Amino acid sequence: MDKNKTGLLFGVSAYALWGLFPLYWPLLEPSSALEIVSHRAVWTLVFCFIVLAVTKSLRAALVTLRTPRIAATLFLTSILISINWLVYIWATNNGHVVEASLGYYINPLITIAFGVLLLKEKMRRLQWVAVVIAAIGVLVLTIDYGRPPWVAIALALSWGSYGVIKKQLGLGALEGLTIETLIVGLPYLSYLIYIGNKGTGQFGHSPGLTLLLISAGAITAIPLLLFNGSTTRLPLTIVGLLQYITPTLQFSIGVWIRHEDMPPARWVGFLLIWLALTALATDLVQSSRSVNNGVA
Repeated sequence: MDKNKTGLLFGVSAYALWGLFPLYWPLLEPSSALEIVSHRAVWTLVFCFIVLAVTKSLRAALVTLRTPRIAATLFLTSILISINWLVYIWATNNGHVVEASLGYYINPLITIAFGVLLLKEKMRRLQWVAVVIAAIGVLVLTIDYGRPPWVAIALALSWGSYGVIKKQLGLGALEGLTIETLIVGLPYLSYLIYIGNKGTGQFGHSPGLTLLLISAGAITAIPLLLFNGSTTRLPLTIVGLLQYITPTLQFSIGVWIRHEDMPPARWVGFLLIWLALTALATDLVQSSRSVNNGVA
């Protein structure tokens, strides 16, 4: 299998696994969202340590903590990823899968906004079109919900901020995740010990649930490893288009498996979001061709 086909397989697999998460987290009930996130962080740390140890990269990853700027930045990203995980798992287990999918649909637009506001990047015409249409779509959804789509906004802002900061840091994804979970690992482990002593924790109550809680580490890290494999083999254009697999699967699960309410106005709002993303995808393809032609 050539490099592009392997990269495509890795990329589709990563985004598909992320998209199927709404089927996994409900299996961990009656654990609360905080308990699930705590197990997710602790067991992700264990999994990452094992992978880095096997690949003899653990020492190099931990050395980065000696740099105060990197340590402080990773402390911030660990807070952002914790917020993202907590909001997402709560939404998944409380009937807000469709709204969570909206967060990942609008995430590329949030990333563009960060680029303009923080990095002083200039927006192209189709990007402006996409942002305006998406803003109308979010307004329609706000009117339909009777409130701003807080779950979607929280997910998009936390994940968008996380991505921008990690991109500037330039640290490997697995190494970064290891240090992030190491930073928050002690508080989360302390919480698990606390609820375990109180008898309110779910760990150890049944073999099946205990195994699922432990598996949260691998479930978190494996898509990330696949994603890394795809980004080193595929053009940015393809990776940018593949990212829509995740919210599309989430949306499908929310509507057709979890049977969440989708009144006509909500469909209109999502159609506007999809139209905005079509414009954004078109811009991505066109800008990629422009760059390729310039190089040639």
